[in-house]
Amino acid sequence: MSFNTSLSGINAANANLNVTANNIANVNTTGFKESRAEFADLFSNSTYGLARNAIGSGVKLSNVAQQFSQGNIDPTGRSLDMAVDGDGFFTLNKNGARLYSRAGNFQTDAQGFVGTPDGARLQVYPPREGAEGFDIGRVGDLQLLTTDSPPQQTSRVNLMFTLPGNAAQPTIAGFDPSEPNSYNASTGGITVFDSLGVSHVQTSYFVKTANPNEWEVHNYVDGQPAGAAVTLQFSDSGALLAPADGRIALDPFTPSTGAGVLELNLDLAGSTQYGERFQLRDTRQDGYAAGKLNEISISGDGVVFARYSNGADRPLGQIALSTFVNPQGLQAQGENTWAESYASGTPRTGAPDTSDFGQIQAGALESSTVDLTAQLVNMITAQRNFQANAQMISTQDQVTQTVINIR
Repeated sequence: MSFNTSLSGINAANANLNVTANNIANVNTTGFKESRAEFADLFSNSTYGLARNAIGSGVKLSNVAQQFSQGNIDPTGRSLDMAVDGDGFFTLNKNGARLYSRAGNFQTDAQGFVGTPDGARLQVYPPREGAEGFDIGRVGDLQLLTTDSPPQQTSRVNLMFTLPGNAAQPTIAGFDPSEPNSYNASTGGITVFDSLGVSHVQTSYFVKTANPNEWEVHNYVDGQPAGAAVTLQFSDSGALLAPADGRIALDPFTPSTGAGVLELNLDLAGSTQYGERFQLRDTRQDGYAAGKLNEISISGDGVVFARYSNGADRPLGQIALSTFVNPQGLQAQGENTWAESYASGTPRTGAPDTSDFGQIQAGALESSTVDLTAQLVNMITAQRNFQANAQMISTQDQVTQTVINIR
């Protein structure tokens, strides 16, 4: 009986050493969660239960519990490296099986799908078709696009300027864009784009009229007039009064490139008249040419953007995180992944930085939670336990030998 008790102690110490060895071996494994050997004592039961003077029968390994504490987040600078700062697991799909991981060292395969080195694909909420936001009712594989960004036709041009309050009428009557003395100021040309991404130049010319606080603006596209002159009226404090909403619709322009009709609207909101010189304070337009993929970026709430050379951003999906009521109940699958089990409970999936889900740190990885110093101390303790139980067997052997030698 006593031999078995000491043997159980040796087995327990050996199991503790094995767990410690596995922790030390994974001290540099991304997203690794250290394990802890947990033990329980043994008692022999009879039909009538335990006697008050019953002696224990040793020890057994009751559980190897992984400790899901937060690891250090180390920057790497690589766009597809991600770390979860807080609660949650990356949701993965491997050949139809749902897996979970804290290791964010993702990479792309030959088809552009983002996943782990062993082929499990990262799951995201896909963008809604024809609308903003993401479809949180389903998840799918994240796939990076390698195609060019299509152009966007310009529809609005924002102009904000200040016209001089002391301006006089031009010295040459009758506006002519080729004659600088027939107008007071111009925007100098703003680049706009048609539906094929070909650039065109939109120019506005300002002519002071004989009436106080009144101007005319002549608009051209590629040197061709885009409608009749429009009257601008300012208050005696310099604020724009007319047009009332500050907007001017230009005549449709048909490009020679074969693109669709270019219909531009000028927004002059915020423009003023005061001072002694013309100032063009802001020029913006909402179109752009075709662009090449420059980089992939990921926001703190897990939105994956494809960023293009033309300044366009295209959302490819929002990373789906999962949490469990009992993470220690997850079943380890190797390759830094876990699977759902009855003990863990069913997963709850959501977007990063919502509810109790953590944020995504892009360009960084979560390091192993193994404390090497603590593991070395635990190794010494387990070794001493092993030696003590071995010594106990040796002592029991001596006692037995003494009894046998009694004459």
